Amino acid sequence: MYQTIIMPVDVFEMELSDKAIRHAEFLAQQDGIIHLLHVLPGSASLSLHRFAADVRRFEEHLQREAETRLQTMVGHFSLDPARIKTHVRFGNVRDAVNELAKELSADVVVIGSRNPSISTHLLGSNASSVIRHTHIPVMVVR
Repeated sequence: MYQTIIMPVDVFEMELSDKAIRHAEFLAQQDGIIHLLHVLPGSASLSLHRFAADVRRFEEHLQREAETRLQTMVGHFSLDPARIKTHVRFGNVRDAVNELAKELSADVVVIGSRNPSISTHLLGSNASSVIRHTHIPVMVVR
């Protein structure tokens, strides 16, 4: 169905991602590739120059932990693990999804959503932001 699928995930909130896994697998049926993307908050806005080295070490620790958890998540799929790629980025989810979609010429985004509110039009804030700013189809799994 789709060749390149981006699936933003929160490796610290696996239950939310588990809902979206089966949908991403279905869309990748024949020979599609699923790109799991975990986005860590960037420290660019921090103006604590004295603590820059400590902040960097903490970011490196978070990145290693996220990469380990993404590899664990690959095991939750019934697809060949070679068809699942992992990415860890810093920044906000919306921008990271858009950047990766552009880099990969992605076909679709599959994202889990919860914690809806009226202000986010009954979607979680990340899903809502991705939908409003991504230029490819987005499938929201609730």
